[in-house]
Formats: sequence, C-alpha cells, structure tokens
Amino acid sequence: MAEAESVIGTPDTSDDSERRTPEQTRSGRGRRIAVLFSVAAFAYALDLISKMLVVAKLEGRAPVEVVGDLLELHATRNPGAAFGFAPAFTVIFTLIAAAVIVVIIRLARKLYSFPWAVALGLLLGGALGNLTDRIFRAPGLFKGEVVDFIAPKGFAIFNLADSAIVCGGILIVLLSFLGRDPDGTIHTN
Repeated sequence: MAEAESVIGTPDTSDDSERRTPEQTRSGRGRRIAVLFSVAAFAYALDLISKMLVVAKLEGRAPVEVVGDLLELHATRNPGAAFGFAPAFTVIFTLIAAAVIVVIIRLARKLYSFPWAVALGLLLGGALGNLTDRIFRAPGLFKGEVVDFIAPKGFAIFNLADSAIVCGGILIVLLSFLGRDPDGTIHTN
C-alpha cells in the first residue's frame, strides 16, 4: 500500500513509522502547489498562443481541413458557454470563471495529492484562458467573446482552454470516484 501511495502522491497514514515531519509535509505540499501552477501556466500559455495564432491567421478565412472533413480549424467567436449556450449571460460566465479561479487558489493551501494538483492545474489554466478572452476581447470588458477554433465533424467548436477544463473535470470525477481527496486522504468505502 505504501508503494502505491508514493506513486500517486498521497500520504500513507496506515504506518506510524512513516509519519512525515512538519518540514516534509510543507515540502510535499509545496511541490504539489508548484505542479498545480506549472500545469496551469502551461495550459494557459498554450491556449493564449493558439488563440493569438488563430486570430492572426484564420479569422475571416475559410476553415482549414486538418483530417479531411473530420477535423477542421474554424475560427469563430463564442459569447456564451459551451455549445454557444446562453450568449446573453457573458458577464455571468465571467463571474463564474473568476469564482472557480478563487476556489482553486484557496484549495491549493490544502493540496497534498499530485493527481489533484494536475487536475486543478488544468482547470485553472483553462479557466484563466477563457477568462482572459471574456475580459479583453470584443465587444468589451467582461463581455468578450471566447475564440474557438477546433471543429470536429458533428460536434461543437471549442478551444484548448475548453479541452483543459474538460480533462481536469474528468480527472476530478475519476479521483473522487476512487475516493482520493485533495488533501491526500483516501476513502475506502
């Protein structure tokens, strides 16, 4: 069990001989926080760069086929949520994204799990990517439209921030299903 715990990055509390000192605990949490913010920074940078390229090279042009007609790059602006849902509520989506970011940053203080650090980093990076669009893109402050460009055939158009959010969300659901908490505890019910 201790070996498995070390692989997934959660503390094993079943053996008193392996209890961590306060210095080790702070160090482990510090590494997990560094992972969270590194993953977030990478996801955010990738999203930001991709959107800059899409706006500069694809916006106003015909879609570019990547894999025949199965996958295209098609620049579009989305004022709403996923699938263009509720375009009149852009300000609300901006506030929700900001709230998610605050919650993740607050949760980071109690973070001792490597997989949770990755999942929360993906969510944070994706939320920051779309929030940046909402704040700085036209038509105006807190009403900006998100740049979407990945267009699989028969599916909604999305961006890399959306992908990071979905991957982070799936990982969180999986970790929760497995009984793993952000603080490193494991539930075996």
